[in-house]
Amino acid sequence: MKFKIVFGVLSLVCVIVAAAMLPSICIALYDGSHVVGAFAFSFMSAISLAVFLSLPVLSTKEKFNQKIGIREGVGIVGFAWIVASGIGAMPFYFGTDVGYSDAFFETMSGFTTTGATIFSEIEALPRAILLWRSLTHWIGGMGIIVLSLAVLPFLGVRGMELYKAEVPGVNAEKITPRLHQTASRLWILYVAFTLAETILLKISGMSVFDAFCHSCSTIATGGFSTKNNSIAYYSSPFTQWIIILFMFMSGINFSLYFLVWSKKFREFFEDQELRAYVEIVMFAIVSMSVALYFSGNFTGLESTIRKTTFHVVSVITTTGFITEDYNLWHEFTKFLFVLLMFIGACGGSTGGGCKVSRFLLLGRLLSTECKKLLHPRAVITARLNSKPISASTTNSAGAFFVLYMLLLVGATLFTTAFNIDLLTAFTGVVTCLSNVGPGLNRLGPVENFSWLPNSVKWVFSFCMLAGRLELFAVILLFLPGTYRK
Repeated sequence: MKFKIVFGVLSLVCVIVAAAMLPSICIALYDGSHVVGAFAFSFMSAISLAVFLSLPVLSTKEKFNQKIGIREGVGIVGFAWIVASGIGAMPFYFGTDVGYSDAFFETMSGFTTTGATIFSEIEALPRAILLWRSLTHWIGGMGIIVLSLAVLPFLGVRGMELYKAEVPGVNAEKITPRLHQTASRLWILYVAFTLAETILLKISGMSVFDAFCHSCSTIATGGFSTKNNSIAYYSSPFTQWIIILFMFMSGINFSLYFLVWSKKFREFFEDQELRAYVEIVMFAIVSMSVALYFSGNFTGLESTIRKTTFHVVSVITTTGFITEDYNLWHEFTKFLFVLLMFIGACGGSTGGGCKVSRFLLLGRLLSTECKKLLHPRAVITARLNSKPISASTTNSAGAFFVLYMLLLVGATLFTTAFNIDLLTAFTGVVTCLSNVGPGLNRLGPVENFSWLPNSVKWVFSFCMLAGRLELFAVILLFLPGTYRK
């Protein structure tokens, strides 16, 4: 691993995190909040760390102007989120009364767009802290590294391996021939969605501040809210339908929107992952609505459909917003929610989970193997979007599920060792690995994670990071072969 390259890019990440604190500093100054000092110290610490990390490359710039390899890509992506969370935790640690374990957990939850929180009285927090929580979502949603890719080419660094390691899903395809153009266009689309939702939420009755914060959380599929009761605070059906729309849109592969921009509507609607995503959402909405309506949980057809749709979309996109305590719902619906947590959104979206594309891929392989049993001499090739599925893609998907289950079992076993009930422990690990936010039982939608032991919070933080980076990028950090020739 070429550590000079890794340190150089990490210094840029520190600058990005420091720059992201500036809006919170401005809000704190405007409000006369006591957290000004906490943000100012955090800002200076981030800049100081950036300077320190850049020292090895300042005197050897010619060695820095080279292509990033697989090892450097893994190191940069893995350590970037750890460094960003370590710095981002400082405003919480110095500006509120929480310990560093809680502060790091909250920040990791923000940057990984998980949305699990340790704060019980959110509305009592200063606006600067609330804004910082939302901005950690917004930056982490599209990815710190994808943002860096828009700048790296001007530093003489080519980083396709960074893009592959950062962008979630089975395949990472460039939208444009030039990687920095891909990153820039993704961020332009990301900003456009955020502004559009902010305007609509303002029209629906939210304040500008709340509208912006909720838009950051929605587009990033994060789930941090400025209210204790999340979206339940806003009783307007119009507000809830707006958030449903943008949560659903954020769960779609962002590269598909460029097909719409290029007027390739047929290719957009024929994408098999998108169609499977829509079918799963529709099935869950219909089945849950029927179960809840006839079990007496809700009265009124529109109310039942709206509330069910909100939570189905919120869970499958791993956003984690709530309007109801679904811990009290029918057992059938809670089991479906756990399945949706596993599935997650589309690859290339800001959502988490195992991704629809992987389940679609395994379904294609299962169908192909069944056909081969019936026709042993036939040459049958599994295809996805009319393209043959390569052996490497198949092996990668299989390895992902095995690694996911190993982490799930290991983390659940560790959590239950603290005498935490199985349902709470299991869904807590699932919600962190899939970056959803709320789980079930004692970690349900109206609960928080503050009561967990610190050691469990650190394990959950690791699960959030592993889930956000598609498991492999984090696991490789612990292999000696990553750092040597």
